[in-house]
Amino acid sequence: MTVQPREQWTTRAGFLMAAIGSAIGLGNIWRFPAVAYENGGGAFLLPYLIALLTAGIPLLIMEYTIGRKYRMSPPAALRRMSRPAEVIGWWQVVISFVIATYYAVIIAWAVRYVGFSVGQQWGDDPQAFLFGDFLEVAEKPGAVSSYVPGVLWPLIAVWVVVLVILAFGIRRGVERANRIFIPLLVVFFAALVIRALTLDGAAAGLDALFSPDWSELGNGSVWVAAYGQIFFSLSIGFGIMVTYASYLGRRADITGSAMVAGFANSSFEILAGIGVFATLGYLATASGVPVGEVASAGLGLAFVAFPAVISEMPLGGLFGVLFFCSLVVAGLSSLISIVQVVVSAVQDRTGMRRIPAVFGIGGLVALVSILLFPTDEGLYLLDASDHFINAYGIALAALVALVVIVWLLRQLPALQRNADATSAIALGHWWRICLGVITPLVLGWMMIDSLRKEFDENYEGYSTGFLLTAGWGVALGALVIGVILALIPWKAGGEDIDLDMEAPEERKEP
Repeated sequence: MTVQPREQWTTRAGFLMAAIGSAIGLGNIWRFPAVAYENGGGAFLLPYLIALLTAGIPLLIMEYTIGRKYRMSPPAALRRMSRPAEVIGWWQVVISFVIATYYAVIIAWAVRYVGFSVGQQWGDDPQAFLFGDFLEVAEKPGAVSSYVPGVLWPLIAVWVVVLVILAFGIRRGVERANRIFIPLLVVFFAALVIRALTLDGAAAGLDALFSPDWSELGNGSVWVAAYGQIFFSLSIGFGIMVTYASYLGRRADITGSAMVAGFANSSFEILAGIGVFATLGYLATASGVPVGEVASAGLGLAFVAFPAVISEMPLGGLFGVLFFCSLVVAGLSSLISIVQVVVSAVQDRTGMRRIPAVFGIGGLVALVSILLFPTDEGLYLLDASDHFINAYGIALAALVALVVIVWLLRQLPALQRNADATSAIALGHWWRICLGVITPLVLGWMMIDSLRKEFDENYEGYSTGFLLTAGWGVALGALVIGVILALIPWKAGGEDIDLDMEAPEERKEP
């Protein structure tokens, strides 16, 4: 087999742009503000910062180090640690596959809403427009009965853009795209925040968000929410950062890069909170109701509350274009990184060249996305899949990976030496304590808490049959398929690929 030389990022800045672009996604804009508001307001920033320092950045450092040390995607890198651990890597790859299929659909919605903002086509009832006129959502989950053309064509366009960028490779595709996307996102969102702060009622919104309720710090669920937000917003646990770091040079500063990416992500989340709640303060003032009555998260915030604001405010169309363009750009940079995990894993395991891998494997992800989600059942499938793959895919895979790497394989000392050899900031005992004790305990508690809520009542009141298929079925299916992929005797060039061989660059290291 002819081994293709692995690409590298042109510069450290190029890698950081891509890593930050992956971390800053839709959840930063529509999830963090609501989570902070519901969990103590300004007081939430304390557990949030502690979670960043004790879980977020340590996990980023670990994933960067694994990727840079082995210069391979998650399945191949974990196989190098221990052959059975390859299962975890493929599990993460399948999780990325699932997330990519529905994440693209939300970007497609945002693309349409950029246009809708100009004429404010949602009229007087943004909620009815979203679920009825635009998404044509069925009354209840069931079999797919019709396609929605208004979602289908922008979804196809999103996939064309993503696959073309990926086809150009790491340097000419992913890196160049993020060098455009991240500055654009900063410009769009800065303009949006400045405009939001000038609105009547902005101060009331910010007061609602940042007024600290210190009593909430004694509530365990607030701390779980802080760790959950950090964990899910940094793109850790499902292979992205291992994959991106595998294209780093051997002398890259791991610890410094992780800190820059972690704090950049959190800074954007706080900026998003300011913009969102300043806007909600305006809506509350205009409607004569408390901010709490208009505060929401997720789809309700982006596609219902914000259109309502846009309809009320002067120059609302421009504000809407800025907001939904921000969603599109943030979403694209994240989607590219998610699909790259799948493409890189197959390339590493088969020796397939870049373009066939992108259009073959990435095309398969796009095909599944296009077949399932621009339908009248698409929203239900998206909601259930997202909930279960996050709670019992990403979080559980990360917990298993930590237990295996830290406690069973005892790899942290070797990884620490590898990171320290090229980093400006040396890792101390705190890093091993965080990854060996604090983060596994928090992830374990998150699992228990999620399962307790799951068994108390069906998620969103969906039928048990639907949840077994679109929820539990998706989460468990990701694990089963990951196991199957790890057991396949992959071949390339007529020979089994031996990923246990020591890489040349590692033999050179002292």
